[in-house]
Amino acid sequence: MAITMTQAAADHIDAFLQKRGKGLGIRLGVKTTGCSGMAYVLEYVDVVDPDDALFEQFGVKIFVDPKSLVYIDGTELDFVKEGLNEGFQFNNPNTKGECGCGESFTV
Repeated sequence: MAITMTQAAADHIDAFLQKRGKGLGIRLGVKTTGCSGMAYVLEYVDVVDPDDALFEQFGVKIFVDPKSLVYIDGTELDFVKEGLNEGFQFNNPNTKGECGCGESFTV
């Protein structure tokens, strides 16, 4: 099982952690919501949960809870800029479909 990230995502996360002044990394998870069923959740990690899986690339740590890992195993986290829009993109090989707005997905 693995979660990866691009250099662009790592740079963006690192910049936010530096600006925030604290944090061990980010937690990537999923929650039930939206029109397709699940949505990605990103949050800062200040305290490590011993059950979390740890993935590290480019000096940035991503923590994932075991329940979420089942749905996002193999996902690559990217940070993209398209015109005036920018944000994280989740390249999840488990996704079977997404809602029209791209906010939620099914597996």
